Amino acid sequence: MRTTWDIFCRVIDNYGDIGIAWRLARQLAAEHDGVVRLWIDDLHAFQHLWPAINTDAEIQNHCGVDVRAWGENFPTINPAQVVIEAFGCALPETYLMAMSTKSPPPVWINLEYLSAEPWVTTHHLLPSPHPSLPLTKYFFFPGYQQATGGVLCERDLADRRAQFRRGEKAAFWQKLGLAMPVAEEIRISLFAYQNPVLPDLLNAWATGKQTITCLIPDGKLVPQLVAWLGESTLTVGEIRQRGSLELRILPFLNQDDYDRLLWACDINFVRGEDSCVRAQWAQKPFVWQAYPQPENTHWDKLDALMSLYVQGLSEVEARAVTAMWRAWNGRTPLILSWADFLQEKAVLDEHAVEWSLRLSEIGDLAGNLVDFVEHHEAG
Repeated sequence: MRTTWDIFCRVIDNYGDIGIAWRLARQLAAEHDGVVRLWIDDLHAFQHLWPAINTDAEIQNHCGVDVRAWGENFPTINPAQVVIEAFGCALPETYLMAMSTKSPPPVWINLEYLSAEPWVTTHHLLPSPHPSLPLTKYFFFPGYQQATGGVLCERDLADRRAQFRRGEKAAFWQKLGLAMPVAEEIRISLFAYQNPVLPDLLNAWATGKQTITCLIPDGKLVPQLVAWLGESTLTVGEIRQRGSLELRILPFLNQDDYDRLLWACDINFVRGEDSCVRAQWAQKPFVWQAYPQPENTHWDKLDALMSLYVQGLSEVEARAVTAMWRAWNGRTPLILSWADFLQEKAVLDEHAVEWSLRLSEIGDLAGNLVDFVEHHEAG
């Protein structure tokens, strides 16, 4: 019998939550034969990531997933066998009550945010009984170490990536309006939150000797680019040249095309959770911007991932990575960080491949979720 899943997700900011929930829903349906309903409170935000979404439809199906609009008046429905509360979004009260009448009750999972911090391994799969209902919620922590939930990775991702690099890259660049890169050119994707360090980085690129093409998906970073250029507007498709730097504004890409962008570029600047993970599977050097939090608590997450990621690098190589990441996250002045990072690019290319192989040993998030549910039901 096929397992039924209800995934609940509220779009908080920057599309990250829905991006992860959508990848997970697609993978459960495609690879684990799951009957999946995805409940989303903001279909307009979802449409940015997946343009086929009809923002007026209460019920629609995409990629084998039953997409439902999560409105104020939640319908009376039969809960699924597995209920995923993405990032503590709080389930509807009527749905919780319906869960409590089921025998056996649904497997209730709170999917947490990804972190490399050591405490994640001790909190993964901890139970939390409901204070008044006969239900228990389990905390499921994605992570980069054994004894965590791992990260999202489709079974065919490596094959699709290899096929793209063998024969599809030129067509992809053409689709974006670019020719294949020339020998002395480095192409960089830049996906970031607004960042006070950005002007310093752009100045370093513009005044450096290296020819750089920077590709920026349309979004919240554009006003900063406009200010740096000293212009009034900057729209999709426009190109600006400043010294050694060429800036190109891309349309906001759907998830599959964004993966291809990461595979095609030489270096990727990424942010948050979803794009960070996809950059790691791209097997290219990357620079991560953690989601800014009050009192800079996000620096702990930054240090935790850095400490794992640089394992296997020499002291000089590791210092180049940590200095660049810290500078991009506002901890230290940029100054020479970019030059040092670029100097180690050949080694970091090889390291990115080795890191992705190490990461794959943990198992993927969807598969680990399915294993937990099966063992829970069997026990």
